[in-house]
Amino acid sequence: MERRRKRRKESNRESARRSRQRKQEHLDDLTSQVNQLKDQNKQLSMALSITSQNLVAVQAQNSVLQTQKMELDSRLGALTEILWYMNSSTSTSTAPTNPAIANDFTAWSRASDILGGTSYSAIDLYQCF
Repeated sequence: MERRRKRRKESNRESARRSRQRKQEHLDDLTSQVNQLKDQNKQLSMALSITSQNLVAVQAQNSVLQTQKMELDSRLGALTEILWYMNSSTSTSTAPTNPAIANDFTAWSRASDILGGTSYSAIDLYQCF
């Protein structure tokens, strides 16, 4: 009976030791996983920061490009009006035939103001591009 009890106690001790060892291994695995997740979080935070900086740069560049587009659209409109007036001045009719700008005889001066107030020959128009 005493021998059985000793064997049982020894078995229980061994079982408890194995249980503690499994528990420690599980804790070590969780600790390792936490460290990996912290590293991954740090990398993702840096990637997000870089991406945010790139977004700001692209937004600034987009704003500049939109402003340039507006300016070029305005210049193109002025050049179109100049060409229309040059073509209409060589025709037999003195009044504009385009209904969109038929009442706007100041377009030439507006175009001149936009493009720098110079006189426009064919060469000058090509120099604008």
